[in-house]
Amino acid sequence: MRTRVVLDAPSNLGLRPPAPGTVPGCYKLAGALRERRIVQRLGALEGGVVVPPRYDRGDWREGDGVFNAAAIARYTRTLADRIEGHVRAGELPVVLGGDCSIQLGAALALRRIGRFGLAAIDGSADFRHPGNSDRIGAAGGEELALSTGRGQSDLTDLEGIGPYLRDEDVRLLGMRDGDEDRAELTALKITHATVGEIREWGPAEIARAVVRTLEADFLDGFWVHLDADVLDPSVMPAVDSPDDGGLAPGELVALLAPLVRSPRCVGLNVTIYDPDLDPEGTAGDLLTDLVVGAFTDGEGEAP
Repeated sequence: MRTRVVLDAPSNLGLRPPAPGTVPGCYKLAGALRERRIVQRLGALEGGVVVPPRYDRGDWREGDGVFNAAAIARYTRTLADRIEGHVRAGELPVVLGGDCSIQLGAALALRRIGRFGLAAIDGSADFRHPGNSDRIGAAGGEELALSTGRGQSDLTDLEGIGPYLRDEDVRLLGMRDGDEDRAELTALKITHATVGEIREWGPAEIARAVVRTLEADFLDGFWVHLDADVLDPSVMPAVDSPDDGGLAPGELVALLAPLVRSPRCVGLNVTIYDPDLDPEGTAGDLLTDLVVGAFTDGEGEAP
């Protein structure tokens, strides 16, 4: 078993304020999961924290592009440095976010190393870009588009090596059945499966099929991105955009486990859970249990 390393990436730079004068609370995700002993339960090493820049949209206005772009670019490089080091050392980083823009750090790190795939378990495609929307701004809803080279160059072509991911190397799992991005994804041949399709085929079966494609010889491995909003809001209301029709907890574990246990999986990030929206702590308990269970069910948790 490879050494797991838990690394905090508590950035909220990619989300819109939940209310005027406030900042998104997802930066507390890492601390909340740590309080639930995720490091010990995973039997992981301590990877520390990559401290993000301050959340400050300044005088940004709609139409100005991605807000906090300079800060996100800087943070992406710094996070990529840390992830790259762990992957090159043969360790498996478990990165606790944060909003979904932290996935850019993993994508940049892996692009430096070679050609890698992405399995994104997410309630939405996060594929907003200038070609399909006039409301560009929040990188947390745009990170897949940015990673595949769609958007402003100060985020899509860091270090002159963009795009970080090829369309054909992406697998999207858990979108709602009526997601409006499906037609574009299909036209681009970006493989995706909605909640309904996952249930029709079975989450474990879908995951094993995805793993087989991502274990192809032309890929050097793959990363897993987990957004808590893939779960139904009846069990995971503590996200910025809860949307009915999500996965049940057992379905998520069945989907996630074959991916993170593949020898070709090089890391996982967890995003979007907001402790400020979880006063009883039940959603945080569940998310921690699901992540730990995906790695450890059948092998026993570390004491």
